[in-house]
Amino acid sequence: MANSKQARKRARQAEGRRVLKASQRSMVRTYVKRVIKAIQSGDHAEAMGAFKAAQPVIDRIADKDVMSKRKAARMKSRLNKRIKALAA
Repeated sequence: MANSKQARKRARQAEGRRVLKASQRSMVRTYVKRVIKAIQSGDHAEAMGAFKAAQPVIDRIADKDVMSKRKAARMKSRLNKRIKALAA
């Protein structure tokens, strides 16, 4: 348990950050699920539209350090690879 005033404040800040980051991670997962659902339906145009909507969200979350930039790049790359396989 936090004993000093500073430690109590840091605990409050950490909790606020945790809640915010959880919400942002959830939002990214939702966008990614939309892309995957479009890929599984076999609709290339819908998949591209969902991917284009998801890309800036993933980048923004990576810029805010909710997710590492490398993980964001890997996620986008893998989704794009699956969409390209649809077109072929």
